[in-house]
Formats: sequence, C-alpha cells, structure tokens
Amino acid sequence: MKFANKKSTCINKAFAALLLCPLLLAGCTTAVTPVKEQEASQPTAEEQYFTNPIADGADPWVFRKDGAYYFCSAGNGGIYVSKSEKLTEPGEKVKVWETPDTGWNQSNVWAPEMHFLGGKWYIYYAAAKKPGGPFIYQRSGVLESESDNPFGPYIDKGMLYTGDSIQYENSEANWAIDLTPMQLNGQLYAIWSGWEKNADTDKTKQHLYIASMRNPWTISSNRVHLSSPVEPWETGGPLDLNEGPQVLKHKGKVFIIYSTRESWLKEYRLGQLALSDTLLNPMEAARWQKSGPIMLGTEEVLGVGHCSFTTSPDGTEHWVLYHSKKTEKPGWDRNIRAQQFFWTTDGFPYFGEPVPAGVLLPVPSGEE
Repeated sequence: MKFANKKSTCINKAFAALLLCPLLLAGCTTAVTPVKEQEASQPTAEEQYFTNPIADGADPWVFRKDGAYYFCSAGNGGIYVSKSEKLTEPGEKVKVWETPDTGWNQSNVWAPEMHFLGGKWYIYYAAAKKPGGPFIYQRSGVLESESDNPFGPYIDKGMLYTGDSIQYENSEANWAIDLTPMQLNGQLYAIWSGWEKNADTDKTKQHLYIASMRNPWTISSNRVHLSSPVEPWETGGPLDLNEGPQVLKHKGKVFIIYSTRESWLKEYRLGQLALSDTLLNPMEAARWQKSGPIMLGTEEVLGVGHCSFTTSPDGTEHWVLYHSKKTEKPGWDRNIRAQQFFWTTDGFPYFGEPVPAGVLLPVPSGEE
C-alpha cells in the first residue's frame, strides 16, 4: 500500500482519470457515450493508493461474498482458494483440491472459477487426462463443496457434457475450457469456449457455446453456438480464438465479455456479446450483438484478457481483474491487474485503456 502527499495525490489521480477515460475504441457496433454514473470524490491528504500488477499469475477469478473477496487459481497439480478483505491484496492460497492419479482430470488444470449457488460453492475448471500431453484432451468439470465453507472439502462431480448428442447414452463431450455459469430468469446456463469437433491437434479455432443446466453440476441440453472469431479485430493471428467468457448484468441487459486472438501473444484483447433484454432467450444466438474490441492492450500493457468482475467493498464501484503479458515474447508469463470500470449512460460497460504498471490508483471505495 502506498500513501502520497496532497500535491502528488492530485497529480496522480488526474493522470489515472485520463488513462481510464479515453475515447471509445473503434469497432463497436453500438454507439455509446462514455459518461460515468458517479463522479470521483475530491482527493484527501490521507487517500490510499495501489499500483498494478497486484499479483503474479493468469486467468484471475474473484468472487465477493459477505464482505470478503475469494480468489481462485490453479497450479502445482491442484486448485487453490484465498480470502482477503482487500480486492487489491489477494490472501494466502490454500489448496482445496488435488488432481487424481488417474482419470480424465489428472493434468493441465486451467482457469478455475468459484460460484456460490444454492448454499454451496462450485468450482468450474478445465483439465486433461494425459500429464504433460497436448491440449487436445481438455474438458470441463465441476467440484461441489460439502458445506458452505469456500475452503472445502470439495466433491468431484465429474465432467460436464459439452457436446451435440446429449440424447444418446455415453455420447462424448467435446473439447471445452473456461466454463462459467449464468443465472437468468430462474434458469441456469453454462457458457464456455470449445472446438467445433474433437481433433488430434491443438491448432484449432475456439468458439463460444451455451447450454442449459438442470443443476450446477449437470448440463441438460445440446450446446448452441454463440460466437466465432470472424470480425477483423478477432482475426489476423496464427489461430484466432474466442475464450474466457464472463457474464455481466446491468440495467436489464446481459453481457458476455470474452477474450479473443491468441492468449500467448500481445494482441490478446476483450470482446463483447450483448443481450439487450434479460427477458430474451439467451439460447437464440441471433439475439446476441457482438462488438469490440472493448479493451485493448497498449505499448506498456500487453495482451490484456481473461477477466472477472466484482464491486468495491462498499458496493459503489465496479472493478475488473484481468491478466497481461510481461514481455512481447510469445508465451504465458503473465501477471494480474485490477482496474475500475464504468457504465455508459445507455447501460454498456466501459473499460478504457489498461493503466500502466507503477501508476498510483485509488484503492476501491471502502477498502480500509
């Protein structure tokens, strides 16, 4: 945590505000006006600040409940959860699940995220059956807590069905990662990134799919295709991907914020699907309107993507966590950043430019 005198506080806060509020990035299909719904308060001599990045790692996930922030991550053959009162300072990691010695999920655990549904915690993740093998075996699974304790213990509820033939017994799930649940009008859905069909090579485009769920551990329908990398700002690389979908709801609208281009390159960025009315059927792909890029890297912040969303401790601000690359060299050496985002007057999220490392930013409102 850093403090600043009144003069440097004003300078740095003004600089941060300029970075957060540039003109809208080109390419959006919906005209919006980047006007904040709340104005920043006047700085005080004792105002607290933080700087990005806030942690090493990738695929940041945060869930706020009962005044605490729960972070979820993967590594060293398992899934970890940490708890903190501060969004800008993740707590100590505790391993809550370890990969089994055999089975479909013994390796390559990716991008876990935890949700509180029906009084229990559920962790959705991707994994593979071959240690150290290619990525062609990735599938999605879910863990269920035995109680309402986010630190477990957890029960392995198995692989989720992510294919096209659910009506046939023993039909095979398709390649799937980054699965996230969405609750809408009393119905639970799963949204994920997948391949059109299983293949023997990992050089395959990734698309976004949705399916209905009977409960938090059971998909109950065939998948519906929502998005492919077809727009100019989604294409141009060696592979082109749609992945990392996350759900945002605001003023009667639903958004799927997703990552596109290649995760190992500096061109990684965020795109958006928008459902203009929460009463519309999300399983009808034509209802979703695509726009982007809605957050793009700069010369100082490379390859922004795979985000999650939360609010400040007092609930008055909206924040995004995302990862970025440490260097231009292709690869997955990344760190995690936090940044406030805003809503336009017509109800769309506005992220602005990623703030460079080392710039003082006010801590989330209400953070002690």
